[in-house]
Amino acid sequence: MRRLPTDRRDAGFTIIEVLVALAIVAVSVVAIGRLMSTNARGVRKLEDHVALVQSAQTVMSTDIPDRSKLEPGRLTGRNGDTRWQIDIGPVGSDWIVDKDDVKWIPELVKLRVRDATGATLDLETVRLMPKPKQ
Repeated sequence: MRRLPTDRRDAGFTIIEVLVALAIVAVSVVAIGRLMSTNARGVRKLEDHVALVQSAQTVMSTDIPDRSKLEPGRLTGRNGDTRWQIDIGPVGSDWIVDKDDVKWIPELVKLRVRDATGATLDLETVRLMPKPKQ
């Protein structure tokens, strides 16, 4: 009787070889799952930051008054779930100009935007404002 190649003792895998292969596959699957989870968290953080920047851009373009109406002080407001605060004040004490021919002075505009999760974004810019009449 002739033996087929599959009937031999050394044909196929032993139980140890199968268990080792399964362990390697399991470790690989867990590593890929962790990588995907980390990627998903990173993408979510990036999306939240982009939304916060877009909210700040909206506030800067729509909620800051026109230069002729801009005055030192604090403005606050809300856009949906986002709260914002604008502080307007002098750039520094060096910018005090007493000349009559100067009609505009620079003012520091600080914007703070906070979303519902508590994430904040701070922006600063300088705007020219009409010089107060003395």
